[in-house]
Amino acid sequence: MVEEKKNVALNDGADEQMLGTGGPDDKLAEHRDEVKFIKGGDHQNGDAKIDIGNVNGGKPTFTGMSKEELMKYANDPFWVRLRWIFFVGFWSIWVGMLVGAILIIVGAPKCSAPQPLAWYKQGPHAKFADLNNAKTEDLQLAKKIHATGAIYELPAALTYDVKNPEVEEKIKEVVANYKSSDIKVILDLTPNVVTKNSKLFKEAQADKNKRSAFVWKSDLTSAPTNWLKVKGSTSAWDQVDGSYVLSQFDGFYDLKMNSSLVREEFGGVLKHLVELGVQGIRLNNTKYFVLYENLEDENIPSSNNLNAVFGEYDFVLHDKTTFHTGLGDVLYDYLSVVKNVSADAFLTVSRDVEQPEKYQLSQSGGALGIDVPLYGGFVEALSKNSPQSLRETLNTTLSQAGNGTWLQWDFGKVYLSSNQDHSSMAYVLSLLPGVPVVPVDSDEYLNVTEVTYNHIEHLRKSASYMHGEFKLYKKDPLLVYSRIKSGNPGYFVIFNPSDQIQSALIEDSKDLPEKMTVSILSENYNSIDINNNSSLVVHPVGSKVTLKDVTVAPHSTIILTYVPV
Repeated sequence: MVEEKKNVALNDGADEQMLGTGGPDDKLAEHRDEVKFIKGGDHQNGDAKIDIGNVNGGKPTFTGMSKEELMKYANDPFWVRLRWIFFVGFWSIWVGMLVGAILIIVGAPKCSAPQPLAWYKQGPHAKFADLNNAKTEDLQLAKKIHATGAIYELPAALTYDVKNPEVEEKIKEVVANYKSSDIKVILDLTPNVVTKNSKLFKEAQADKNKRSAFVWKSDLTSAPTNWLKVKGSTSAWDQVDGSYVLSQFDGFYDLKMNSSLVREEFGGVLKHLVELGVQGIRLNNTKYFVLYENLEDENIPSSNNLNAVFGEYDFVLHDKTTFHTGLGDVLYDYLSVVKNVSADAFLTVSRDVEQPEKYQLSQSGGALGIDVPLYGGFVEALSKNSPQSLRETLNTTLSQAGNGTWLQWDFGKVYLSSNQDHSSMAYVLSLLPGVPVVPVDSDEYLNVTEVTYNHIEHLRKSASYMHGEFKLYKKDPLLVYSRIKSGNPGYFVIFNPSDQIQSALIEDSKDLPEKMTVSILSENYNSIDINNNSSLVVHPVGSKVTLKDVTVAPHSTIILTYVPV
């Protein structure tokens, strides 16, 4: 018995060891199943139910389908078909997206490069004298300034005689002289008057129905109005065969430029000239164009010109004889004639329009009836020390002409004393929105080197000039402006019109970088006497500068390049 109890005790210890001690090495303790004994209905007889659940209330783990179960569906026709549908659908959508992307790339409109300016806006234009004095050497003179146009004046008496063999041959000769270059021929015409020997006037004398081309008044015993000849003191009415005919210019009779007879005749002149190779027309005397017969006396202003004499032309206002309403529409009709023959041709004026609103189309929201007008006294103001700010004068000129309007800048109106730098003026005017017109006998032609005009050509062909924004900066007495187009180097132009050295520091310069590069200096910039101008800092071309350190020499121009902020 003692031996048996000893064995039982030993067995009990072994059993406890088999059940585990609860130590860290015992992993099975964490996965014990819980056994519940539930009494049955007749618990007195010892009946019970046994419920085996997970420890700690855990849920049974879902093990999914076995491989054998899945293989049952591998070759099932429904699932095979469904898999193929998804496969084909996926790749069809992918290929469709690829094809669509390619079509979008191919079919999308191309971002074409900005078109260069029309040739007559690129300029400059070399201006010569009378067509009859044209010479073969003119070509080389025009090339000095890299001109795109050569301007000649056709005498007023020949305007309606362009089909005359002699006149036609001369025009062909001039056009042929420039055939070997890219320079186009431009003619200045005077279409509003004819001589007494002209076809139109002779026909009017012979046929009363043809007199509608003129301001022709019959059955009068005295002149219809007090109108005077331009810049004269005699009546503007000439007596012809017992009638009064308007003649504002000595030796010529005025035409009504909106008359159907004149429209047909002058339209034929324009068409013939363009067909001969003339690509530009500039019209003289447009402010004197007669459009209607509003025969009223000229008014006398309340305050006259002190230099005017009673009975002379300048003594009255001329509001009845100049700038007639509808001028813009009439000019646009003639512009259309030119454009219909050649889209590259243009029509404009040869003198200051003075009142740009009169040249606007009646139903166009301010658009002008001509190309590249000549307007404003800015050139004259630039030539002298005007008490008015150059910036304000230029801003007024551009706004009155119509923002965005490409103007003509007449270099022939530039006047500088002998000690001033003409190249400085050439740079300033050439980078403004417009085309320089350079008479070959002007100081701006004779006193400016070809090197300067080489620089001007390079600057005017840049994207920043042709398509860029123009902005004026306030820095009196300096004239400061920029030309900039996104993605291109900008040009910052500073002109000093005064006799003193000026600082270039700009207060409102948030869009300007801290550093700029000196690109071009006017010809005499570094010839200033440094001893007498000790505060002048000479900036070598190519050097980096800050505006606060830049000093501008008197009557000089400096052009900087920069990338806008």
